[in-house]
Amino acid sequence: MTTSTHLVRTRRFLPLFVTQLLGAFNDNLYKNAMILYVVYNVYSSEAAEARFSAIASGLFILPFFLLSALAGQLADMRDKARIIRVVKGCEIAIMVVGGAGLVMAWLDLEVEAVAIPLMLAALLAMGVHSTFFGPIKYAILPQHLRDGEVLAGTGLVEAGTYIAILAGTILAGWIPVEAAAVGVVLTALLGYLSGRQVPPAPPLVEAQKIDHNVFTASWRLIRNTMRHRQVFMAIVAISFFWTVGTVLFIQFPPLAKNVLHASKEVASLFLVMFSVGIAIGSVSINALLKGTVSARYSPASVIVMGLFVVAFHLVCASWPDMDGKPLMDVALFVAQPLAIPLLLCLLGIAVAGGMFVVPLYAFLTTVVDKSETARTIAANNIVNSGAMVAGALLAGALSALAVPLVDQLLLGAAMCVVSAWLGWLLYRAEKAARAIS
Repeated sequence: MTTSTHLVRTRRFLPLFVTQLLGAFNDNLYKNAMILYVVYNVYSSEAAEARFSAIASGLFILPFFLLSALAGQLADMRDKARIIRVVKGCEIAIMVVGGAGLVMAWLDLEVEAVAIPLMLAALLAMGVHSTFFGPIKYAILPQHLRDGEVLAGTGLVEAGTYIAILAGTILAGWIPVEAAAVGVVLTALLGYLSGRQVPPAPPLVEAQKIDHNVFTASWRLIRNTMRHRQVFMAIVAISFFWTVGTVLFIQFPPLAKNVLHASKEVASLFLVMFSVGIAIGSVSINALLKGTVSARYSPASVIVMGLFVVAFHLVCASWPDMDGKPLMDVALFVAQPLAIPLLLCLLGIAVAGGMFVVPLYAFLTTVVDKSETARTIAANNIVNSGAMVAGALLAGALSALAVPLVDQLLLGAAMCVVSAWLGWLLYRAEKAARAIS
């Protein structure tokens, strides 16, 4: 029996795994149902659509930047299982509000005045929910798992997360918006029930006073975490990776509609290919490294990712002009001569990205003391979210400056070069640390 097969049969892993899957599924079902409905049914200009997509992404990410320090403190100094139950209970209320916004938009009731603000408020609240759950899902692994199981557990969480993203994304593109409104509430209820099954995970340090000043707490947390060179390099490299991912995810819906002249189901297909690729990459790198936490393949992986981004740009730039024709459904889109190369480029981007980022997350939970893992993940979330907000603002600014969406893709390719350099520095630091020990 493999380590991965063994883990999914244990209570110390399975309930957390299922809870994380349901949360990721719900995030993406709600977020994509909202964005696709607004892009395809409310706005009718490329700039407005790209701006809304950037605003939605920025709002979801913002709580990670502001509240991760508080979330990390709570996760390290309180029982993690108890926090999970509180957070998943809040998700039910959030999805009731978000579902109401989706239903109002479907009924065409005060769409811009009330429905969209309600939907964005729920999206912001889901960002808060994910901020407090994020440090726990990784920090609890080294507490419940044995040393030889952590990489496999991290890979399963990452792969499972992207499978859940895949499922949520597919449904968001294919089911009616009113069905999505019901689905997000039901999923939140299931997530709460599974979260109640997570075994206790009491703090590994004595309770300390919580610093509620989010700015000073964030600065202190980042400063203390970054003193470890390997952690510093991993966090910065992960941040650049998610900046690339943010820019791409912002661009997919308006790119599908305005450049490729494709329906929202095709935009959903793009996100599906991305999610499948990340899952494949997450599992593949675990097999290559054979359970060893190492950045050995990270520089090459992200260079390959950048090359696929350039290839994706070239395919999009070569796409024939179809102005005046109806938007293509999935069958008609796939029949286009350039469709398969385009989808393969997306798959390549995601597979290489998964192989790059999974070992870096494993670094964050294995090179620090188990009592500090949640705060390390929280510091990572702060830096990541700051970089992602910057990416969202940059994408929005480029759209405001009328830079074509196709050309904006090259920004992601350039960031991959920086990520490769950081991955190489991390691998050097890893080898140096191994030589000393």
